[in-house]
Amino acid sequence: MAAAAQLAHTYRYPFASHLEEGWGLRLATSGTVEDRTANPYFFEGTVARPDELGDLLLLVSEVVRSRFYLPGAMRDLDPVVTCSEQALRFEGFSSCCGVYARADFSGEGLGSGLKGRGTTNVDFNAAMRGTLGRLRHGGEARLAVGADEVRLTTAGGAVVEKKVKLPVRWLKGFTEVQSYLPRLTPRLEVPGIEAQRFLRALPRGGSPKRAAWVVPFQRGLRLTQRPANDGVRVLGTDRLRLLEPLAGRARRLRVWGDEETGVSAWELTFETGRLWLTVSPDIARGFSGEGQVLADLAGSSWEGALAQVRALLRWQASLDAPAVAERTGLALAEVQAALAVLGSRGLVGYDPDLGSYFHRELPFDLERVEQLHPRLLAARELVAAGKVRWRSATPGGEAMVQGTSVEHRVRLADEGDRCTCRWFSRYQGERGPCKHILAARIALEGEDGAEGG
Repeated sequence: MAAAAQLAHTYRYPFASHLEEGWGLRLATSGTVEDRTANPYFFEGTVARPDELGDLLLLVSEVVRSRFYLPGAMRDLDPVVTCSEQALRFEGFSSCCGVYARADFSGEGLGSGLKGRGTTNVDFNAAMRGTLGRLRHGGEARLAVGADEVRLTTAGGAVVEKKVKLPVRWLKGFTEVQSYLPRLTPRLEVPGIEAQRFLRALPRGGSPKRAAWVVPFQRGLRLTQRPANDGVRVLGTDRLRLLEPLAGRARRLRVWGDEETGVSAWELTFETGRLWLTVSPDIARGFSGEGQVLADLAGSSWEGALAQVRALLRWQASLDAPAVAERTGLALAEVQAALAVLGSRGLVGYDPDLGSYFHRELPFDLERVEQLHPRLLAARELVAAGKVRWRSATPGGEAMVQGTSVEHRVRLADEGDRCTCRWFSRYQGERGPCKHILAARIALEGEDGAEGG
């Protein structure tokens, strides 16, 4: 098997994460800040519930260290931390990119410690996990998160420079998952103790190969093999077991779903934070390979709005599209399209609970995002080579697009685009549009632009 594509990126850590006698755990990070000299920390303060901080960060770390498909294919990766004046977020993917986890901590749970804005990359090493596991309710914990270091009241270290290979799948996973999250709607809700009972009852010995539905049952939940309108589809129930250790201590579990894509999100709510676990439709389908962002990247309706919307990014914990539209004078549809593209480029994440995006910048070259999608590059080449022709004098509706050896018929429609190629026949649009549909869409927008000009 060919080695996975990788992006070389150098992370500079001011010290090695380790335990220091009499001080505690000091956690090295690498990232970007607006002014390191004037404000070395994004957050520095006392944690209201140290036990919850430890529980949630350990869960994110466990997700990052887990693989549910192709064991051994990926290395462990470090979570990304984003800090704004209103929230602190830790994000990470399983090594197979089929599970996305995020721990959100609000300002109330972090006291008055939020003082800056930025994104860093945290080294979740063994010493950190051990210390997080010893945090207790009622104990004292001071956390400091900055571009140069993260401190948790029992650690220290020395300056070190690390150079890592960042797999492209990880970058693509972050950009892909943002296209799924806005489509999720809340479907089920149960108390934390009922959630734990459900998770403990899941079948053991490997996930079933058939999809199941999680449905309400008395005060809790149960699993059924029959499709249910009031349920949430899930395949790969072993992935949900990650939540079992925390569920009993949570206030509630909310299950979010999207019937069309089969993606689901599992939200545990605590006193000072929330834990999100978003799972792909199948253990063999990682978010990094889906291609759902291709339609957004290929379009041009957002081009006029993108610069204005991006100029407003100030590490906000919530970006409300109607408010952005009012401030910029842009149409709401233009703002929503621009935010979707910014999400596909890693510049914003999405919070289903708030129904809005939040600003964060991933620690790698975002200008390369479009280059990571071969279908999109191939579509642009087809258009540039003049291999898209319309079946009528008026562009739109149906097109013939030259494939490798034959022409494929593409039908563009509001209810869903279709193509006669093998890719579309196999996936039926579940993994994003094929290169022929993308080429037709790009060509159509080019024609519309020419007519409008």
